[in-house]
Amino acid sequence: MPDAAELYNAMNPWTGRSDDRFYLDLVLAADSVLDVGCGTGTLLSQARAKGHRGRLVGVDPDPDMLAQAKVHDGIEWLPGDMSTVSETGFELAVMTGHAFQCLLTDEDVLATLRGVRRAAGRFVFETRNALVREWERWPDMSYEFEYEGQTAKVFYEVRPIVGDVVDVVENIVADDWRRADAGQLRFLATERLDELIAEAGLEIEARYGGWQRQPFAPDSPELISVLRPVTM
Repeated sequence: MPDAAELYNAMNPWTGRSDDRFYLDLVLAADSVLDVGCGTGTLLSQARAKGHRGRLVGVDPDPDMLAQAKVHDGIEWLPGDMSTVSETGFELAVMTGHAFQCLLTDEDVLATLRGVRRAAGRFVFETRNALVREWERWPDMSYEFEYEGQTAKVFYEVRPIVGDVVDVVENIVADDWRRADAGQLRFLATERLDELIAEAGLEIEARYGGWQRQPFAPDSPELISVLRPVTM
């Protein structure tokens, strides 16, 4: 049975979709970029392939994901998270793929935001808008992908939300193997997120509700934030 890191790229191929283009344009416009929770390194490897010649650094706490990322040359790959990484001087930091929702406590969020504040001049990330309650639709969703000649089906089980954290089981079923990966995602309210941003010494430079930079509204599917350090 393949592990989650081996399946990740097959399940999440680079397609040039709107969120891919949004982040790739930002990375290409910055001289130095830190990708927080870089996973298998797709974003930075795409930027390098598109001609980025500056410093690109990816950080992730999952050694299996980093092992996949390290097949891409010319990029620095670091284990850990923003509470352990000491690299500084980046023009831009990003956190993509709703990875921000894996920060389940205020302490986790603050450690990440403060770490990014030390490391970079701007920070761009997204989280799903809690008001839309997207998790309620996941049990009715499924899709298929190809992996090593087999068609695998993905479907989800979701437990009732507790506080602002949702328990999700991602099931992947192929002809001769099956995975069931349990995880948690936090649907942080906008108001609480903004309080934590301010507490970490950051301020909102821009906020969008979609990948074409639409203004954020209560029914926007995404909460995309562009942050910068507060200057005195």
